[in-house]
Amino acid sequence: MSHQPTGIALYDTAADEAAAAVIAAYSTSFSMATRLLGSRARTHVRNIYALVRVADEIVDGPAIEAGLNGTQAASLLDALQEETMAAIDRRFSSNLVVHAFARTARECVIGADLIDPFFASMRTDLTVAAHDDASHDSYVYGSAEVVGLMCLQVFVNAGQPSPSGPSPELVDGARRLGAAFQDVNFLRDLDHDEETLGRDYLGIATGDHDREAILDRIDADLAAAAAVIPQLPADCRRAVIAAHDLFAELSRRLRADPTPAVRVRVPDIVKAGLIARALVGAAPRRTGA
Repeated sequence: MSHQPTGIALYDTAADEAAAAVIAAYSTSFSMATRLLGSRARTHVRNIYALVRVADEIVDGPAIEAGLNGTQAASLLDALQEETMAAIDRRFSSNLVVHAFARTARECVIGADLIDPFFASMRTDLTVAAHDDASHDSYVYGSAEVVGLMCLQVFVNAGQPSPSGPSPELVDGARRLGAAFQDVNFLRDLDHDEETLGRDYLGIATGDHDREAILDRIDADLAAAAAVIPQLPADCRRAVIAAHDLFAELSRRLRADPTPAVRVRVPDIVKAGLIARALVGAAPRRTGA
């Protein structure tokens, strides 16, 4: 006889479902990739990305569209960070997405060393319009690399009796995969970032960097990440391979079309093929292939 959860167990379930709904609404590709994760890690990764998405929306448009100014958006971001850290300690939040993330953070040992840089990068979006090499690297570390490191904490610790730290090779791979993801998205959103948000993350508009050199860096990061994927726990590899291959395909399409008229995407039929490759245990695709 099955028993429906009640009390805090029911609240935990509702929080996890709320996080999954956020991800499904914002990214069909990511939602598909998380389904390839084993059940041990799947919910935790969704919980991480839901919080990341909410924070990103505070600084990337919806809050401003709702009528908030930059100061008010910054206050909302500060409050979200404070609530996140408090929820980890007190084991409860009235914000379902925060509650879900806090449970993941406790189980998988995600602390301020990863959370604080993420919110610092989000805060940068409210104050910095043009990035040089140093600020780009700092921004990418906080906005993307630490998210990869949070997921790595899930991969090695979820469901385990005692926490452990990932190897230096896996740490480097997670950081480089996150950096590649972020730079690909910068290239995909180049016009929107410059014309709508007034931001220059890559220095292309100023002539400081050339698009081909950035794509070379992306492909090098993807190749380095691919080399360590076999070291991941078996129940996480397929999802990471699928995500890697999706961004390798985006990089290939960005290189093939230097002046795309619309945001570069991977057609659904191609996505399905990439996921099928990951499902049967194929190695990550070579970058540029």
